[in-house]
Amino acid sequence: MTTYVAEDFSPEEADVLRRYFTNLDGPVFALVNLPEVVKGALFARYSRSAKSLRRLFLDEFVGELDVSGDISIDATVGLRRAEELYDRVFFEYGDDSVAQLGGVHLACEQASNLLTKVLEWGRLMSYLEQSTRYISYDSRIGGRYRFHRDPDVLASPLGTRYVGDMDRLFDTYAGLLPRLQDFFRDRSPKEAGDSDFVYRQAVRAKAFDALRGILPAASLSNVGIYGTGQAYEHLLLRMRAHPLPEARSYADLMLFELRKVIPSFLKRVDLDDRGGAWSAYLASTRSAMDDVAARLFPPAGVAAETAPVVTLAGYDPDAEVHLVTAMLYPHTHLPEGQIERRVRAMGADERLAVVRAYVGDRTNRRHKPGRALERVDYRFDVLADYGAFRDLQRHRMLTVEWQPLSPRHGFTRPHAVDLAGETATFDAAMERSAALHDVLVDRYPAQAPYAVCLAYKVRFVMQCNAREAMHLIELRSGPQGHPAYRTVAQEMHRLIATEAGHPAVAEMMRYVDHTPEPSLERLAGERRAEARRQTP
Repeated sequence: MTTYVAEDFSPEEADVLRRYFTNLDGPVFALVNLPEVVKGALFARYSRSAKSLRRLFLDEFVGELDVSGDISIDATVGLRRAEELYDRVFFEYGDDSVAQLGGVHLACEQASNLLTKVLEWGRLMSYLEQSTRYISYDSRIGGRYRFHRDPDVLASPLGTRYVGDMDRLFDTYAGLLPRLQDFFRDRSPKEAGDSDFVYRQAVRAKAFDALRGILPAASLSNVGIYGTGQAYEHLLLRMRAHPLPEARSYADLMLFELRKVIPSFLKRVDLDDRGGAWSAYLASTRSAMDDVAARLFPPAGVAAETAPVVTLAGYDPDAEVHLVTAMLYPHTHLPEGQIERRVRAMGADERLAVVRAYVGDRTNRRHKPGRALERVDYRFDVLADYGAFRDLQRHRMLTVEWQPLSPRHGFTRPHAVDLAGETATFDAAMERSAALHDVLVDRYPAQAPYAVCLAYKVRFVMQCNAREAMHLIELRSGPQGHPAYRTVAQEMHRLIATEAGHPAVAEMMRYVDHTPEPSLERLAGERRAEARRQTP
């Protein structure tokens, strides 16, 4: 069962769309019969547009394409060709690597922020999600605010309160949005060289950033996914075992659409003795661990200790010795143990010289040193608001694990909200969110987090090697980033340098930005984008 609000298309629009989308009225659909560059460009535009993918295609892409030759194609019918080779190799003989050879672009629309984290869990897939920095959530779809309406909750005695409290949260967001934009315009007047468009976009992004914490985790988003058949199979097996009903329902929708494009790769997903057994295993181990954890740490009996935003939970005391050893290894003919003994005999300056030679002159943040940095690991325990977690969780090459979202850890109120004189309004929204969560949690433990605003904190762990740490910290500490995750990235860098005592590793990350929060984070980025648009 789904609460998806379908779009209306004219007969002419539907005639075009049927050639390229596997359905015209569902929240999940695959893209077919289009050049790869067009599918990629569509998804790239998707993340910053409030439009659905099909509407975006009609409004901004179809006019640039020659679609006359596709008039006889109807992608909504699905593919019926026999896939004998794949059936024989993949299904009968179980050669999983074959399923890495076919990929699909899949659109997943009107998914809650809880569901998007389930969708984006896999490492070997590509994702683009609508950004709260560019999309205003004061608009409505089908006359309703954009939040997930769980069928079980709606059918219960709590359904009316759920919808009413959610509407009030979105009312608060919508009411504060123009006031915060006025505040930022007064605080950061337009500079002479900036166009009205650039300035307006930067102010809007700043206001959206300040207010995104009011949005509940039920807020809807659109996600574009590209993955192989194997990656989709693994994703669907996890989703079918997930405690969130929305995830299980969405898995059925995804499987139906994917089977129109890559049916052979997904034959095992719902077979009782194949995918069914796998999903049952995942569900049983999750349930068993919930029981074990509840016995060891009764939720009502163990209070969480006070902790900083970021704690360095684990690191290698000999990291720099191991790092320098790994840097030298491919340039010699010696066993690693022999190289390590020589490195241990070096002085600090001599090791640092090796590190600097290996890193070289990084004139661009995208110039990444080699895999020797993967020899060193760090584990960070983080307590940050759910909005920051959403951004950091996308670094999927890390090991990221998170705890259930709830109001128990308190919330983060942006300083700009206080300066604008809207503290009481913001806090009232947080109180409404927490109260709704608390009335839901006993009866609907999986759905209760829908009520929790993104400003509430969640605890999560990130374990990464130095190479991925460099990528994350340099990217997320940039002045154009949201203050919530900038703080996390800056603290990670400080802990590597000081608590771990690895100044050579910290020095490699030369593009980490520790400057204070700028007045309009997106202003520089909008200026660059406009300059690119004006370049012939």
